[in-house]
Amino acid sequence: MAKLNKTDEKVVNTLIAEGNKELTLQDLTEKTGESSKKVFRSLRKLFENELVSTQARKYKLTITDPKEIKAKLAAKGETEDQPE
Repeated sequence: MAKLNKTDEKVVNTLIAEGNKELTLQDLTEKTGESSKKVFRSLRKLFENELVSTQARKYKLTITDPKEIKAKLAAKGETEDQPE
């Protein structure tokens, strides 16, 4: 089963905590304490797996249940060790 890396988990948990509120890259960087580069890579991975939607450079989860997120990543064959 694929796992989210630490940055992915922080991004997902932050978006869950904010509910349906859309957050910018800067918002997520500040709230997670991670670099903007790491957060952007995580968002890209989550977007490619249809877990995050974006509009006008604001991001929100399309799925809010963490178990569903992990299951969807596992179904796509994503692994923590693959290059981003």
